Amino acid sequence: MKTIHIPGEFPQDWIRNFTHIANLFFEETKISSSSEEAELQIELSFHEEDGQLVAEGKLEDLVAYFQEAAFEHVDDREMRKQQKRALAHVLLDVMEQKTGMHQSWGILTGIRPTKLYHRARMAGKTYEDIRKELQTSYRLSEEKISLMRTVADRQLATIPDLDSIGNEVSVYIGIPFCPTKCAYCTFPAFAIHRKNGRVDNFLDALHVEIREMGAWMKAHDITITSVYFGGGTPTSIEADEMDALYQTMWDSFPNPDKIREITVEAGRPDTITPDKLNVLKKWGIDRISVNPQSYTDETLKAIGRHHTVQETIDKFWLSREMGMNNINMDLIIGLPNEGLAEFEHSLAETEKMQPESLTVHTLSFKRASEMTRNKKKYEVADRPTAEAMMERAETWTEENGYVPYYLYRQKNILGNLENVGYSKPGEESIYNIVIMEEVQTIIGIGCGASSKFIDQQTGKITQYYNPKDPAAYVMTFEEATAKKIELLEEVYPTMNKIEQPI
Repeated sequence: MKTIHIPGEFPQDWIRNFTHIANLFFEETKISSSSEEAELQIELSFHEEDGQLVAEGKLEDLVAYFQEAAFEHVDDREMRKQQKRALAHVLLDVMEQKTGMHQSWGILTGIRPTKLYHRARMAGKTYEDIRKELQTSYRLSEEKISLMRTVADRQLATIPDLDSIGNEVSVYIGIPFCPTKCAYCTFPAFAIHRKNGRVDNFLDALHVEIREMGAWMKAHDITITSVYFGGGTPTSIEADEMDALYQTMWDSFPNPDKIREITVEAGRPDTITPDKLNVLKKWGIDRISVNPQSYTDETLKAIGRHHTVQETIDKFWLSREMGMNNINMDLIIGLPNEGLAEFEHSLAETEKMQPESLTVHTLSFKRASEMTRNKKKYEVADRPTAEAMMERAETWTEENGYVPYYLYRQKNILGNLENVGYSKPGEESIYNIVIMEEVQTIIGIGCGASSKFIDQQTGKITQYYNPKDPAAYVMTFEEATAKKIELLEEVYPTMNKIEQPI
């Protein structure tokens, strides 16, 4: 823990922002109100100069300046925003000078960088305008701006109506069971067992919620863009249970044959069987994930995945032979005891299979994960190694015909890097794009499912979370369903509602 003293009285949201920026340089920091306990003291201040807001930052003999927009012609809210950003700039300057580290993402700590790009594009700005704005306002590197442009262009090629798709919705269905829970995971994932009827009770409730939400969508003539079964691992349940679930979805959702994409995560290879693949084929679902994360058996054991590398390979080819034509695989940069050599091995194994898409994640220390709680137990890659692994992923994907089509970032992400989804052209996931860019409402159904209700007129986003624990979900899903319908009524005009016969 590195303690930094910043004299002065600043709003709490500013302090949080300062902490995020400091964390880009040190593993964990605390912004202190007392200089006695601080290891570093940084002075941040403003003054006015020729009608311009000038922010100044000092650390020992280091000084950084950054000029923002003029004082005049801005309201108080905009002024606070400019002040906060100006201080973030000088804090970044000072920390870069102090540590010798350069932050390619600048002051940007949000998880959806391409939203900024799309927002500027929709405002009619040229690429050169966008580039200058991202450099000036956020200090992004040319490399990251170019990545954002490539991703945005690919998204528009995949979904030509991206700017108007908010009239539709996508649906996420969460199934919270896995064979075991991975050490880095904070998703709703409970080791599956059949004691006390937990799985049966959950599935009974899930069927009801699907029917209720489907009835509302039918009554309002809502078009569904995509459906994503996540978790957990949706293929943890039995084949007959999967079949019944898809039957309920097909019976309940409006025009299911017109849904553009249905994805089922089969991320744990140890859950994939011929019977389950036959169920997917029956319902016309051929987009799945078979996630290795690593091709080193020792790593899989260390992170709590109870399957082998060979099982990943075998289940990939089984899925391919049984008609799964769009398979995604995930790799994670920075897993315990892995460096560039191990990552090269993972890429070499992936090259033999050529999945339609490959998502390259950078390890993130999520607060509630086993790995974060016991950091000393897990030795992970340092920043230069993580950066080298990401650079290798970029060159490998280009050499193998993959293009980046979505990206996102996380707090406490190793090396201040990013997560990038690559695919063969034409094999991109529609759901991944719409949820990352927040262009339409996502209705979350099931355990731990997050719903996002997006008002297309104002852009306001309202979130609602179903309980993560299966028992809590079973007890409260009816209340949660009613609340989500109430929020949907606010977002979608009632004039779209189809009159129901009396």
